[in-house]
Amino acid sequence: MTLLAYPAPALTPVSATLGAAPGPVLPPAPAPRLTSTVAKEYVHRACHAEVFITGSEALGDTTFAVTAQWPRAHTFFSTPDGTRHDPMLAAETIRQAGLYLAHTRFGVPLDHKFMMWNLDYVTHVRRLSIGAMPTDLIIEATLVPQPRRIRSTVDFTLSAIIRRGPHLAATGEARFTTVPDTTYRRLRGARPESAPTPETAASETAVPGEPLPPARVGRLRPCDVVLTPTGTPGTWHLTPDPWHPILFDHAGDHIPGMVLLEAARQATNALTAPITVSPTAAATTFHRYAEHDAPTTITARHTPGADPDALITTVTGHQHGEPIFTTVLTGHPDQR
Repeated sequence: MTLLAYPAPALTPVSATLGAAPGPVLPPAPAPRLTSTVAKEYVHRACHAEVFITGSEALGDTTFAVTAQWPRAHTFFSTPDGTRHDPMLAAETIRQAGLYLAHTRFGVPLDHKFMMWNLDYVTHVRRLSIGAMPTDLIIEATLVPQPRRIRSTVDFTLSAIIRRGPHLAATGEARFTTVPDTTYRRLRGARPESAPTPETAASETAVPGEPLPPARVGRLRPCDVVLTPTGTPGTWHLTPDPWHPILFDHAGDHIPGMVLLEAARQATNALTAPITVSPTAAATTFHRYAEHDAPTTITARHTPGADPDALITTVTGHQHGEPIFTTVLTGHPDQR
């Protein structure tokens, strides 16, 4: 059987059949710029839903415009009345921006470990209201000073200005040191890189009594409470759920810094209950690792401040009598 190929008939433009000159051939319209969150590995998160960074653009050698988005509703970062973003979202966003820039702009390998020495933020409450759409942000991120490299170790401080449209929403700063995994293992020894199971945690760091009621610490759900009374006023046991999906998003050989910052928020609210306060600003220094298998005590006391409408609280955490972190938290009563 022979296949015969016939040429396709020439097509006459409709405009030619109507007597009009054919118009110029226009290039296709450019595709719209699409937005997604960055890879979760860049910000050390296991769950895609917990990634807030969406991209970045270099403005200079050490200055970047980082984009981010906050959801209108979050299962953990929330305020009691649900009308405003949790100010602690600013802290988490600054943390993520530092990790993201280290990996994508300075070439820090994904298997390197990060040590965070401090994390500070100040928010402007009027810019935290939740609108009809998710909140898009631009972070003016500056590395101060130039990241310092010693062999394979990088030490840098990130200064961040967070804008919501033209308005200033928050500012903050965080200092990081990155080290290879082999160096980190030497520093940390043979500690397993995972949180203890609930059964192990209960046997190693068991404390008497029940956690504080959620309303006492500015929370709505019992599972989010991280403090249990010690019997001493102003002092609590740190008792977070090691399987909490946000606080312990991924495996690690120590208690994350954001868990300690949450403990400072809850200790502040425990002091002021039944008045609930939002942590509009906080300055936190991490002195050493908070170990999973060591009892941790959280102590809080009010300290005087220049703003008569603000509550200044100094919160410290201790393990084996040694300080693991200190937070000076500024809170303002929630408007109901």
